[in-house]
Amino acid sequence: MSKLWTLYYREMLEAVRSYKLIWIPVVFIILGIMQPLVTFYMADILAASSNVPAGFMDSYEMPGAAAVMAQALGQYGTIGILILVLGTMNSLAGERSSGTAELLMARPVSPVSIVVAKWAANFTVLIIALVLGVAGAAYYTVQLMGGLAWGAVAAASGLYALWLLCAVSLTLLFSAWLRGPAAAGFALLLAAGMSLAHSLLPSRTAWLPAALPGMSASVLAEGRVTGGPMISAALLIVACIAGASLLVRRNKLPN
Repeated sequence: MSKLWTLYYREMLEAVRSYKLIWIPVVFIILGIMQPLVTFYMADILAASSNVPAGFMDSYEMPGAAAVMAQALGQYGTIGILILVLGTMNSLAGERSSGTAELLMARPVSPVSIVVAKWAANFTVLIIALVLGVAGAAYYTVQLMGGLAWGAVAAASGLYALWLLCAVSLTLLFSAWLRGPAAAGFALLLAAGMSLAHSLLPSRTAWLPAALPGMSASVLAEGRVTGGPMISAALLIVACIAGASLLVRRNKLPN
């Protein structure tokens, strides 16, 4: 356990030195506060535009606080995933190219400890960024649109965190096999493929982790949750950690 903690501490120091612990939360905060601000001032923006059809403003209605919060979380399902994947793609591949991986493997440290430490560090960055982003989004939503059910906000944010963690875990797995840009590309492609499959066949793919963003919105609107996507997401994360550990043990990192 002490070796795992030492590796985790090393990864967190690297996140600070590379400014990943700063720029990722900043991006998430900006994404979070943009949605309620844009929604609140949308009527003024449309009124100032000369291309709005006559009578359109009469039918425009301000969305409710829960709907705006769901839209704010939805920002993390696109730009947020991209940012996290870019921040994770060199977790293992970068160390191989710099020679750090060989130094670690020469010590009495198990590949599982190396992978888990990196996964935990990226998970920490994800949680810090998401908490700050959701806090900013919730603050402006309450100030501009009205109150929120904080229990529902916490549950919806947790579901979104699980989906984002799936993308991070996939990137870590591919980073143990491919170079950084290729790892990011494959992780994004697989995440997008799951999302596309769920959007085309929602009833047949309701168990996929890609159903978590929709479930997050349902929690805010209706408080409805099903366990299937959470179980499949947990299994996917464990499989990614196990697969990355196996690849590290076999020394399959890119030269």
